[in-house]
Amino acid sequence: MTTFTHIVLVLAISVVVLLPSTTMAAEYVVGDDSGWTINYDYQVWTKDKVFYVGDKLVFKYPVNVHNVYKVNASSFVTCTVPPPSTALTSGNDVVTLVAPGKKWYICGVEKHCVDFNQKLVIDVQQVSMAPAPAPSSATKFGSKTFIMIIFVFAMMVMV
Repeated sequence: MTTFTHIVLVLAISVVVLLPSTTMAAEYVVGDDSGWTINYDYQVWTKDKVFYVGDKLVFKYPVNVHNVYKVNASSFVTCTVPPPSTALTSGNDVVTLVAPGKKWYICGVEKHCVDFNQKLVIDVQQVSMAPAPAPSSATKFGSKTFIMIIFVFAMMVMV
């Protein structure tokens, strides 16, 4: 192998080993296997979930049977449907959560919201930037040893 190839290999291994893990955005299919539908308890669906900025909601439903409107709190309570031009209607609508706070969604078809409770409210959390807890001494020793093994291996390959 050429010296350039060795350097690239060492750098690639270093990047993989040394880069901190990052939080990946989650994707939630609203209603899971039931999807976006009538007579479903979305309050129960949300109870064991924590939504963060960057997460995605996927509203799956048959086209022309349902739709999705993002509304405010009062429109949510009264099931007031906004103008049709603001509806999501693809049957596979993806909504990225871009800001923290309460978010409200309703179906605007006929009386799906009023009579069949087809509505969802979630509370979106800001992604935490708090530092990770300090690793234990065993973890510190283990990671240092692992990095040293990678370094020694890389040096042997380069020779």
